Amino acid sequence: MTNVRPLKLPPVFSPTRSSSMEMSGTDPGILCFQHCDKKTKIFCFSVPSTCPVCGCDLVNSPLRIPPFRIPYPFGRARDFRCAVVIKPTQGSFLKDYKNSSDLHIGVTDSRGEVVEYDRNGVKRGDWEHCLPVPIFPKKSSSLSLPQSHSFVLKWDSTLQSMATSPLWTKDKYMEKSHNCYAFTLSFLGSLKLERLNGATSNPTEFCQRFIVPQTTAAGKYITLYRRLSETGVVVHR
Repeated sequence: MTNVRPLKLPPVFSPTRSSSMEMSGTDPGILCFQHCDKKTKIFCFSVPSTCPVCGCDLVNSPLRIPPFRIPYPFGRARDFRCAVVIKPTQGSFLKDYKNSSDLHIGVTDSRGEVVEYDRNGVKRGDWEHCLPVPIFPKKSSSLSLPQSHSFVLKWDSTLQSMATSPLWTKDKYMEKSHNCYAFTLSFLGSLKLERLNGATSNPTEFCQRFIVPQTTAAGKYITLYRRLSETGVVVHR
């Protein structure tokens, strides 16, 4: 997906966490807690023995807020059925993504299998590490949710028709215009969803409304992860 780079990060750090964890989409388990200051949050992979703010022993000291896990925004495509998913064209979000990197976008069917379009044409597969792009509101009528049987059938049949259409063969691929992004928007446009309200015909609008909010939140997680991989503990005031 070229010319769409909504994920903005500070300078890239070199993470030291397991590369297999980064590539598999496994949650690294970032924790957050408060100890001595209600305005100070402490982030870590494992709770330290002493408070990085006041130096007190944390083993026998009460916490203002006990450790809780920060929601992990990424996952395997098979966990996001009937969805739009994105990933870096090269590498993984946690380890490799930079401001200059391009994103690749695809669509999952009701089994969580990714249907994607690139210079080799349409193909199916599984993405180990990707970010879902919610198309449906959290609270919605049953007729517009993927859980609706009739909607799932329409989603799958439309996606299958797209995958076998002569419009999306490898010889039709053009990096700047007839690419993975165009394939995804064409598919969503075919569904005629009221929620999209014309966004499928405007790549910039779709990006701003649906992709940027997700990558902005993901960018904060990536930044925190990379800092923790270097320092072990991050104090946020």
